[in-house]
Amino acid sequence: MIARLMCLNLLETANEIDRILVRMKAQPTRYAKSGDVHVAYQKFGRGKLNLVIVPGWISNLDCCWDHPTSVSWLERFGEYANVVMFDKRGTGLSDRGKGMPGMDDRMDDIRAVMDHAGIEDAALFGLSEGGTLAALFAASHPDRCRALVLQGALARFEQWIEDESAFDAFLGYVRDFWGTGAGYLRYAPSMAGDTDYQGWWARRERGGASPSAVVDLMNLNRQISIAEILPTVQCPTLVIHRKSDMIVDVEGGRELARLIPNAKMLELSGDDHLPWVGDDLETIADHIEEFLTGAKPAPAIDRTLATVLFTDIVGSTEHATRMGDEAWNQLMQRYEAMADTELSRFRGVKVKSLGDGHLATFDGPARAVYAALALAERAVKLGFEIRSGVHTGEVQMSQNDVSGLAVHIAARVMSEAGSSECMVSRTVRDLAAGSDLGFEERGRKHLKGVSEPIYTYKAYRS
Repeated sequence: MIARLMCLNLLETANEIDRILVRMKAQPTRYAKSGDVHVAYQKFGRGKLNLVIVPGWISNLDCCWDHPTSVSWLERFGEYANVVMFDKRGTGLSDRGKGMPGMDDRMDDIRAVMDHAGIEDAALFGLSEGGTLAALFAASHPDRCRALVLQGALARFEQWIEDESAFDAFLGYVRDFWGTGAGYLRYAPSMAGDTDYQGWWARRERGGASPSAVVDLMNLNRQISIAEILPTVQCPTLVIHRKSDMIVDVEGGRELARLIPNAKMLELSGDDHLPWVGDDLETIADHIEEFLTGAKPAPAIDRTLATVLFTDIVGSTEHATRMGDEAWNQLMQRYEAMADTELSRFRGVKVKSLGDGHLATFDGPARAVYAALALAERAVKLGFEIRSGVHTGEVQMSQNDVSGLAVHIAARVMSEAGSSECMVSRTVRDLAAGSDLGFEERGRKHLKGVSEPIYTYKAYRS
């Protein structure tokens, strides 16, 4: 290596030394187990604040330490925070080839990384599409998220890729140019003409995901909308967006700031999407540090985002009359034990039994639907049928109960279900994107006690 450096001219030598020193800073990678998937993460920094970086749609941990601009950005975090960053399943150094994950699985990955790293609660920094996941996690797990910073993020996919024509153009880039780094000009236009940066971006593309995985990821991402759950985010939130961002329209950031209660908006000039490039990168870094280090302790939590499941036995009175009280009670004991098993299997919390049904909450919508479908199958084997309804929204927590509009909507959605059917709201359908569930639209329903009509869907395993 020394001999090689001596043969280079002065500028080439300086650049080569920079690259060598940058690589020497790379952090050791560890793996957290999330279900049957290994999620790669790194931990660095020397501050007291815990900070979890949720990356954009692709990432590669090693590449983060392979260019000075990215390294400087990360080291700034490390000056005041204990930082954890990870690669989402299916990308970077994490397990690949196990199918595309839904939002439930992605939230599980954040939690698994935090648990493995010994972090009870943290501030979350969500970049680009990672901001979507970070906001959903903050709403679903308010006890584990102290503060939220969203950079170049979005509430709805069309704020990223606005229509089919733009999506087809993106697929064309993946088909013809993925791995060349040519796309860096849209993510970091201020770096135009920097061939070293383009080379780094090319390595990042190749190390982030294969072309086929990119297509699968984007087909998943285009299904996601979190606008309806944003009002349930409770933690202090800072939204940062450049006005001429060439990847995510600034309206994406504006909608996040508008819908998240008391969110602060930092809107800057410029067209770079990435926070570690551009003339204002120090301004961004300063605002993030001031926001995070000055954030107040998280308040006691009695409200949270949850997925609510209601179930009901179809024709329970007729069954009980035909069987007699003793036989029916014995059957109900068997059903109760079976329901406890199935709810636990899908990480549901049974709030209470309702005589001939159940009220339960889940930390992910897909899991609630899987539980409902499993309960329906088991009920048939016991000789009767159930119906169920699922909705995701904000609930009020008490010691032995939950309440709120989301609970009311879930009950009303259930009332639209037939025998052995699981009906869900549109919010559940949107958030369950990436699962192997299918949804058959049943139209807009004017549900009793709900001011706005609700789109309902019959859920099934696809």
